[in-house]
Amino acid sequence: MSELTREQKFEIYRLLRLNRTLEEKLVNLYRQGKVVGGLYRSLGQEATSVGTAYALSPGDVLGPLIRNLGSVLVMGFSPRDVLAQHMARASSPSGGKDCNLHFGAPERGVISSISMLGALVPVMAGIALGARLQKKNVVAMTYIGDGGTSTGAFHEGLNFAAVQKLPLVVVAENNGWAYSTPFKKQTAARCLADRAAAYGIPGETVDGNDVLAVYEAAKRAVARARAGDGPTLLEAKTYRMKGHAEHDGQAYVPSEELAEWAARDPLEAYSRVLAAEGLATADDLGAIDAVISERVEADASAVEQSPFPAPESALEGVYARKVADAEPAVARRRS
Repeated sequence: MSELTREQKFEIYRLLRLNRTLEEKLVNLYRQGKVVGGLYRSLGQEATSVGTAYALSPGDVLGPLIRNLGSVLVMGFSPRDVLAQHMARASSPSGGKDCNLHFGAPERGVISSISMLGALVPVMAGIALGARLQKKNVVAMTYIGDGGTSTGAFHEGLNFAAVQKLPLVVVAENNGWAYSTPFKKQTAARCLADRAAAYGIPGETVDGNDVLAVYEAAKRAVARARAGDGPTLLEAKTYRMKGHAEHDGQAYVPSEELAEWAARDPLEAYSRVLAAEGLATADDLGAIDAVISERVEADASAVEQSPFPAPESALEGVYARKVADAEPAVARRRS
């Protein structure tokens, strides 16, 4: 079992709390009409995003989806980045051209999410292949929901990665619902990890609400990938405590199911672990919570006062820049 220091365990707590607090602030802003576009929460799923991304090393590459805020925070993006992105401000990572978690920075190891579910699997497989060709010891990681595992892109990407033994970790977040379709109507498989056998790769199921268990499972998958043993399909069993997006009242979800999973809140569970290990008291964690809350409020205030992008910047960064004196590709092919 990997050894985490006391400070690392506190850092994981801070990331979980920041994930939760930041989304709570975004909900308030959304209800005030200050969030541009939709708001997709990860309430109840924070441990999966934080635990998996925390297992990566500097230089590795992450491809998050719209419910993986925690992983983006692990990779170094700030609350101000996230708030500016949701409020479409000029200072946002996308320059106000897109919303929610549709942003990335390859130089920071983050590839922007893609709305077409499953599409990031082949993209991240390609990145893993490119890194190998460049003789870089890079591991790529991406996410997919239980519904997204039914898409062709997921199967094609994972099959390619398996055949090529690429250093890829695919985290399947089994949160119970593909929008309003329950898991049992998505597949006849007992669990998503069972599908790994069809590709000839390891598959593992972990309690997605136990951040330390998630971290340990992700570390094993990352180690296998880095050692040249190919991809892993890691299934995190968790639960989506809110609707598909903030506008979805999730009337289709049984109330007793919500109550059952509410009792397994990942943040509260991890707080109990820290207390049981004698690492933190309620006052210690309360002090961390207060600092995070103050930071999020300050960043939200600053972003609200920041400008929207200038209209004339709408086409900047949209099209590839011309390469000076470059020979047209068609001419090169004909020569």
